[in-house]
Amino acid sequence: MESSDAELFQQARQELSSAVIGDAMDKMGFQHQFLPATIMPLDRAMVLCGRAMPVLQADFFEESIHGSKNPISAWPYGLMLDALDELKPNEVYVSTGASPSYALWGELMSVRAMHCGAAGAVLDGYSRDTKGILGLGFPTFSRGGYAQDQAARGKVIDFRVPIQIGQAHITPGDLIFGDLDGLCVVPQMAEREVLNAAFEKVHQLKYVSQALENGMTAKEAFTTYGII
Repeated sequence: MESSDAELFQQARQELSSAVIGDAMDKMGFQHQFLPATIMPLDRAMVLCGRAMPVLQADFFEESIHGSKNPISAWPYGLMLDALDELKPNEVYVSTGASPSYALWGELMSVRAMHCGAAGAVLDGYSRDTKGILGLGFPTFSRGGYAQDQAARGKVIDFRVPIQIGQAHITPGDLIFGDLDGLCVVPQMAEREVLNAAFEKVHQLKYVSQALENGMTAKEAFTTYGII
């Protein structure tokens, strides 16, 4: 599965876009699959495609709290180190749940994720060490750069669990695709159908573009090809 995933994801990164994938899902009734537009790539050239490893974050107000009824309270970063070390090839670290008061991702996390073969990181919040991450070229999507660390402010409380970001519901193994126009979530049960439709639309777009260049009207193009 990993090798077939790797080939499929590589082809998707080369040929597809969030727009054509989103259009394909709209046609199939999956109409709430985009993450908020404020979550953007650190570099406009970054393209991300992989399987979601959802991570649930929560705010804390001390780095280690002893005597709590929850043992996670005493652990710096909570389960974050466990989540990071459990990343598998072609997986995407997808984190949500924190307030926008600290960074959820950084350069050293990127180094470890790359060693694990991860495909990228998606943060419903901030990232930091931007220059270092850009130097690594690790596909990272966040709400922007902010240097304040999570150590004394937040912990991962669970991972490989369903999460929601904006209107998009994300379960472990769902396909995440992102580029400079946005991030979308493809339900795993429908991914082959969605990707096949997206590849087909990419090929159709070439004919439509040529027809428009040759003088066909937009209305004629839509009547003929069903896309515009």
